[in-house]
Amino acid sequence: MTRIDYRLNALVDAGLSVIGSLPELAALAARNGTTLVQYRDKTASTRIMIEQARAIGAALEGTGVPLVINDRVDVALAAGAAGVHLGAEDMDAETARLLLGPKAIIGLTVKNEADADRAGRAPVDYACIGGVFQTLSKINPDPPVGIEGLKRLRQRIRTLNPMLPVGAIAGIDLDQVPGVIAAGADGVASISAIFRKPDVAEAARSLRAAVDDALARRKA
Repeated sequence: MTRIDYRLNALVDAGLSVIGSLPELAALAARNGTTLVQYRDKTASTRIMIEQARAIGAALEGTGVPLVINDRVDVALAAGAAGVHLGAEDMDAETARLLLGPKAIIGLTVKNEADADRAGRAPVDYACIGGVFQTLSKINPDPPVGIEGLKRLRQRIRTLNPMLPVGAIAGIDLDQVPGVIAAGADGVASISAIFRKPDVAEAARSLRAAVDDALARRKA
């Protein structure tokens, strides 16, 4: 498995197409502090997703930032992406690992204790807990876990796999970064705090700096 730098995961959601080109947005974030890019599209056809994933991957060339595909192992394979991010209803991590190989990046969403136990035992490279706070980026039937839930789920994962990087997602901006890092997150995943700001490059740099500062404070 791959040791992944999860400090700042930029989610390039299909809804951002009203703002600009997804490949261009991904590259801009990658050049300004993002350590992982995740492409997410819940409605497009498989063909469109593969084309878009390939374009995003091409835009990221030379940045050193890997691309993972939300939910779709088939799209990740066809597009030559670095890996995939899976939810509880997606393909299980063991099967995804068999298909993608030992060097692929595989991440899991964690919303509850059962997910945390699964992530702690699965052949994955990171887990992402959330939603931590309310978000407008997607319809989420599950209530936010909050800081205490993040802390509890993070500890549950750590008990099973102490070295697994764990991120936090949903409603996280600069003000929330210190709290989620102090609660045990190794990084954050974001859409709005990066891509829905007037200056995407500056937003990415600021968020990355906030994460790095919070991690340094936690280690001190």
